[in-house]
Amino acid sequence: MYKIISNNRGIALILTISVISLLVIISLGLNKSLRFALTSAASTKDRITLYHMASSGIYAGITILIKDKYDSEIDSITEDWADNKKVAELVDMMVFENGKVTVNIVDELGKLQINALVKYPETKKFNESQKILWDRFLSRLMENDESIDAITPTDILNSVKDWLDNNDDDATTGFSGAESDYYAELEPPYLCKNGPFSYPEEIFLVKNISRDLFKTVGGIGTILDFITTYGMTDSDGNKFMFKGNININTASIPVIASLLPLENQDLAPDIYDYRIEKSDNVFVHDLKNITWYKDVPGCIDLKIDKNLITLSSDFFTIKSTAVLDNMNVTITAVIKREKNRDTKKTEARIISWKTD
Repeated sequence: MYKIISNNRGIALILTISVISLLVIISLGLNKSLRFALTSAASTKDRITLYHMASSGIYAGITILIKDKYDSEIDSITEDWADNKKVAELVDMMVFENGKVTVNIVDELGKLQINALVKYPETKKFNESQKILWDRFLSRLMENDESIDAITPTDILNSVKDWLDNNDDDATTGFSGAESDYYAELEPPYLCKNGPFSYPEEIFLVKNISRDLFKTVGGIGTILDFITTYGMTDSDGNKFMFKGNININTASIPVIASLLPLENQDLAPDIYDYRIEKSDNVFVHDLKNITWYKDVPGCIDLKIDKNLITLSSDFFTIKSTAVLDNMNVTITAVIKREKNRDTKKTEARIISWKTD
């Protein structure tokens, strides 16, 4: 009798220990799950907060650009929207309980418009002034690049034209162009676009162009920093076109150089520096005349095709980054300033919105 009772007590003790151990394991698991859920919820809350903070930065940038449109008929790097410090002062007026927002604004028409390489709306022929512009740009980049093997600016331009034109399956442009039959043989295969580029990175899908081809431009950026797919304007009725005019008031040195004859491209830094010259912290030069560049020392006889330049823009990229603790969210938006057809007031239409 004693042994039976003793065995029962032993079994009960083992069961009790087992149950307690199981409960401890379950409790630890629940605790871990609860802590994960709380951390995840806090992280989600912070990301939502960061998204709305970054969005506020985008709309602050839009407000700055709309005000600028009323204040000035031109757009230049001498204006408040292009001054990161002044933009920061305006953005700092938005009071956040925690965190910080930084905003940067870039003029898209200070870049080369790749979609303007062909004439619209037919797209069957080169836009000759743009072809010259691109030939200068590419020639300058390629002249000292030993990694390029037997590829010329003409090879690249022909391929880009075939990507843009709507003549798929027709004769290719020159010996270096390519239509869908070429791209169909690649791995993986894809079709020729036969229409405007949608985003700058799309250029790397084109024959003769690789990501390694132009790793840097003038040592200050990649080719993607100097080209844009924006600039489309309405033509007649529902037709559209890309004029390709570059804002000489905001263009970078490599882009300015492409506007100049090859023998004068060394003047590009002088033109750039002339724009930003200051006296007592005030910009010195007036950039409202389309030929202001002739006032730059050494440029009086310089001629730039008026079909290639402008002094204003309505396409801008606004980049807003919100930081909170160790987290951040960046929103990049492309906007177009335009007049409301009914109210005639300037508004901003968001063309692109990307969150990182």
